[in-house]
This record gives sequence, structure tokens and C-alpha cells, in this order.
Amino acid sequence: MAVVAEADVVVVGAGLAGLRCAHELEGAGLEVVVLDHEDAPGGRIRTDVVDGHLVDRGFQLLNPGYPAVRRWVDTAALDLHAFDAGVAARDADGVRRLGHPWHAPGLLPASVRAVAGSVPGTLGLLRWAAPLLTPGRGSLGRRLGSAPDTSLAASLDAAGVSGLPRTVLDRFLAGVLLEDTGASSAQYARLLVSSFLQATPALPRDGMEALPRQLAARLSGPVRTGVEVEAVERRTGAVGPRVRTAGGAYVARAVVVATAAPGAEALLGVPAPASHGVVTEWYSTTEPPAPRDRARLLHVDGRDRPHGPLVNAAVMSAAAPSYAPPGRHLVGASALLGPDRPVPSSAAMRDHAGELLGSDPRGWELLRRDEVPHALPAQEPPLTLTRPTDLGAGVFVAGDHRDTASIQGALVSGHRAATAVRRALGGAA
Repeated sequence: MAVVAEADVVVVGAGLAGLRCAHELEGAGLEVVVLDHEDAPGGRIRTDVVDGHLVDRGFQLLNPGYPAVRRWVDTAALDLHAFDAGVAARDADGVRRLGHPWHAPGLLPASVRAVAGSVPGTLGLLRWAAPLLTPGRGSLGRRLGSAPDTSLAASLDAAGVSGLPRTVLDRFLAGVLLEDTGASSAQYARLLVSSFLQATPALPRDGMEALPRQLAARLSGPVRTGVEVEAVERRTGAVGPRVRTAGGAYVARAVVVATAAPGAEALLGVPAPASHGVVTEWYSTTEPPAPRDRARLLHVDGRDRPHGPLVNAAVMSAAAPSYAPPGRHLVGASALLGPDRPVPSSAAMRDHAGELLGSDPRGWELLRRDEVPHALPAQEPPLTLTRPTDLGAGVFVAGDHRDTASIQGALVSGHRAATAVRRALGGAA
């Protein structure tokens, strides 16, 4: 097979992990080539323009409170537009608004009224969150990781979280973890809640794809898109591995596979963890989809039995006006996908979104429906904060399936892989 190019390192995958890894390796003086089968960098974080609207591929937000984002992302350049720090929960009596007491002080009276009848459940929530509020030595992740882990549901039961606080937390985290059984790691859920306590999730002015575009723009070497990688070959007696594509081979001293978990399994045989999926529908409307006092809140179903399939609905353009053209509003509505649940119909999703937002959805225009079956790796207990990146023979692996299932985890994984490559190549650091 003809050799297309030789480099110090070939990175397969131009998502956040691959781009972060490539940037650090270039900073160490190594020649790096990045390959990706898509038509642009970004991995699972992509944004399309649909009839003048910015439509992300699935419901995604950027939390500027993530330590890796603070360290490696120029959030000012992204021009972030935040949602209000709270949720609007529809229950049998109407819509209750609950907010962060520091980030959304204007929601404090409404929050007190919402939980007034759930004092035991609120005290239980404080017990559950106590590790996040107690100062200690070392990072929160390390401190949580040193304690016994259990499922989210079991931890909430043990703390006595009940009533509206339990329902709202369950529904909110279902949209973040992409599972609603409570089977996820309680320690991971606490890490996520901690990040929401520190900062409010937001949208870049130009869509979520602005994040990987920023990372890609920092690279001096090529990001070759539209390249389908067929195999990563360890070569006995050779200087390094070879990446085989339909157009030829790339030869390198090291190869980093920074794809999603199914891709890493296909190329390297690394077992992929179970994954959670999500379906998101995007609607455009000329009428405001929610009252002004809760238009910038995430909407969830706060009833004991949800009246539809959605885990959340949001007016994206209320937070980031750039997401819709003048005179229009953009609504995003998400439901879970999985092998044991029916795929929700568009009619059911639209009706539930209208009910949660308090709007008649019959005039909404469906812009697009995104079904993402492998949106996030499952994070089941006991929580494993890091998995090995060096597979030997010059082959490395990165991605949110090697750390935590988040933007934070993807960036940290790319950093860890770059560190391992520099170490393996000897003195390149």
C-alpha cells in the first residue's frame, strides 16, 4: 500500500480529545497529522445552519465551570450566552421555578415556595450534596473517588431525598446522564452537580461547533477530513504503527485513536462501555414558546409520572438569540433512546414540549430530528475516573470513554494521551 504521509504522530479522530492531544503534541515539537471521517472537525459536537437557525446535532451545552474548559478553552472568544441557573418543573399544580441561590438570586422566592411542602426531601438533598459543600484536601474527584460508590438512586434513597426535590433532580440528571433509572454512579452525579454549582451552562454565539473549531484553529499541522480509517496496524520490527485508509497508509512513530467508544473498539479491540442515546427535535416558531419569566430555564416534567417522553425542553434562542433569525424562536426537545424503550414519535415529543413550555405547539415548524444512539458512555458504579491510554507498540487511545463522559472528560483524556505519547517517544516532552 502506498504511503500517503509520514509523521511523528497520527491522531485518528478530530473530536475534542483528538484536537487537545494534537495541540499538546505539536507544542512538544512533534509533527502531527489528524484524520477524521467527517467533513469537518468536531466529532459529536457539530452545528448546522437550518433555515437560518443554528441547530446543534443533539442537545448540548458548554459548562464553563469545568476545570479543563477553564484551562484550555478561550470562553471569552466563544461569546457564551447562558441559560438561567435553574429549572422550570411542571407538576399537577402548574409550573414551579427552582434556581441556584447564588447564580439566580431572583429565583429564590419562587424556589422557597416550590419546596415549602417538601422540607424532609430538601433536607435529604442537602445531606446528599454535603460532600460538595465540605472543603477538603485534594480535588473533589479524588475525594469522591476514595469513598464507596453506589448507584445514584440508592444514594438518593439513603440520604432521604424525596418529594419535588427528588423528582426535579431525577429529571434534570436524566437529561445530563441520558438515563432515567438511577443506575449511574452517584459519585459521578455529584461531580456533575458540583460543576453546575460553579457555573451556568451556556451556548457559544456561533453554536457548539465553535468549541472544536477553536481547538482546530490552533493546530499548525493538517486536519484531514473525509478520511475513512480502515485499520491501525502494529508492525513487528518497524519503527511505529501504520494507519490504513482507502487512499493509502499513514506511517508514524505513534498513533492515537481518539474516536468515540464504538470506533475505538472497531479499530483497536478496546471494549466499548455501554452507551446511552438521545433523540432531539428542533422546532421554529414565530410566537414566544414560553412566558418571559421562564423562557431561559430548562423545562422538565415534575410529575410523579411524566406525561410524555421528554427529559427536557428548552428555548435555545432565549438564551442565545443568535440561534434563530429575527422574528423566530428555536425550541429544542430531547428524549432518551435505548434498547429497552420505544423510539418516541415526533407527535409525542412535540405535544410534550408544548405542555412543558406552556405553549400550543401545533404551529411549530420541525427543522430537524437528531437520533444519536451512542451519545454518552454509561458511567456506572464504581466510578472509574481514568482508564489506560497506552496500549503498547506505539498505539494509544483517547476519548470521553477513557475518563468521564463529558466535555471535561474528553479534554482531559486528550491531555493524558499526549502525555503518554511524549513519555513513550522519549524526551519529546
